[in-house]
Amino acid sequence: MTEQAKGEKRMQRRIIIAGTGSGAGKTTVTLGLMAAMKERGLTVQGFKVGPDYIDPAYHTAVTGRTSRNLDSWMMPHETVKDIFKSASKDADISIIEGVMGLFDGKNHLTNEGSAAEIAMLLDCPVLLVVNCQSMGRSAAAVVKGFMHFSEDVRIAGVIANKVGSESHYRIVKEAIEQECGVPVCGYLKREDDLEIPERHLGLLPSVERGGLQPLFETLGERIAASFHLDAILTCAECDDISCMMESESRLSVFASRGSAKPVRIAVARDAAFNFYYPENFELLQACGAELDFFSPLAGEAVPERADGLYIGGGFPEEFAETLAVNEAVKASIRRFIESGRTALAECGGFMYLTEAIVDTAGRRYPMVGIVPGEVTMQSKLAALGYREIKGMEGNELLGMQMTAKGHEFHYSTFRPGTAGAEKLPPAYLTKGMKGSKEEGVLFRGLVAGYTHIHFASAPEAAERFVDRCRITF
Repeated sequence: MTEQAKGEKRMQRRIIIAGTGSGAGKTTVTLGLMAAMKERGLTVQGFKVGPDYIDPAYHTAVTGRTSRNLDSWMMPHETVKDIFKSASKDADISIIEGVMGLFDGKNHLTNEGSAAEIAMLLDCPVLLVVNCQSMGRSAAAVVKGFMHFSEDVRIAGVIANKVGSESHYRIVKEAIEQECGVPVCGYLKREDDLEIPERHLGLLPSVERGGLQPLFETLGERIAASFHLDAILTCAECDDISCMMESESRLSVFASRGSAKPVRIAVARDAAFNFYYPENFELLQACGAELDFFSPLAGEAVPERADGLYIGGGFPEEFAETLAVNEAVKASIRRFIESGRTALAECGGFMYLTEAIVDTAGRRYPMVGIVPGEVTMQSKLAALGYREIKGMEGNELLGMQMTAKGHEFHYSTFRPGTAGAEKLPPAYLTKGMKGSKEEGVLFRGLVAGYTHIHFASAPEAAERFVDRCRITF
């Protein structure tokens, strides 16, 4: 870097939309702000703190750019910066949606995995969303508490949500600005009726079909009318992320890992199977994989030239009837796996490979049948949380000496088959808040289970995936 370049500060706009807690309104504010900024003609890049798949799908629909997860527990800190730098380099503003409350994350005693930790890693200002319902001057006390909880987190502005009237907003704004010295950059009224529909997996097909587009447009219009967008753009100004990284010449974790003959990995991707971290695809490609996408829902079989198979998460239970009748698709997947070729199935993909999915009404839908047993849907969560993952003996993608990180989130339970079938060995040993457990199954070249693995937590897992495909090339 030249002496002149060293003396010049490159600027970038980035901001975290954080809440005082879950339900404060950060998703509504994030999506509306994205829509309003895009309507201004700005290029907006979205990010989500944590392992969530649903909010990034919303961001992508609003901005037209793939939203990325920034997870400081699952990924090394420099990798988080790497992902941010790559995705935001040509954006006019990067808008990062937080998770839960600003300081909530993996550990209740530290900032680990929280929006606050991302703010510190990226030296990123925070726009704090406060539910001001039934509060006046007390809103200033709430903001001041958040400002002084950590000196390393900079709250640059506040959004007053659920105010009762413009006069109520004025009271809150004056109190916060007098006592806290930060600008209140806008408000939403209680009666605005701008709540995002209850977040559940079945919403994503509606997002993909554009079903929520009118809501996103309304959000943008309301926020453009009641937010001071220029003030928010000023709050978002900071040094370019490159200044925060160890070295600009540092080799990216997503850099090409050699020029060996590429392999072709078939990836199931449609409305039933669409929970994939973009970085997982990019790491597979960096290791020499060519990705061939196909849709089981549309009746597409595994591509004939595939050397590997990847069936990610999603919600096959929402489309169980259609998946059940596509016999040719199921047969192609059985043939592929029975041939011994390499395959990875996560959560919804794992469910699809069992003998059947049983819905909450007791209806049974036959699935691929390669994994003895069936899954039963239930109305309450069966598992939720981060997982530290070790491969069990025979796991070709995650060796016993390797550790990866991921996340588990599902409403179904798996019951292994017993009649006439030998129990398959487990795929992983996973560790969460409730301790350790064996999880998933191994069968020939198949590794399957409920856990979503983030390859950026263990890039060697992506290398092993591609290398195993080369062996069976």
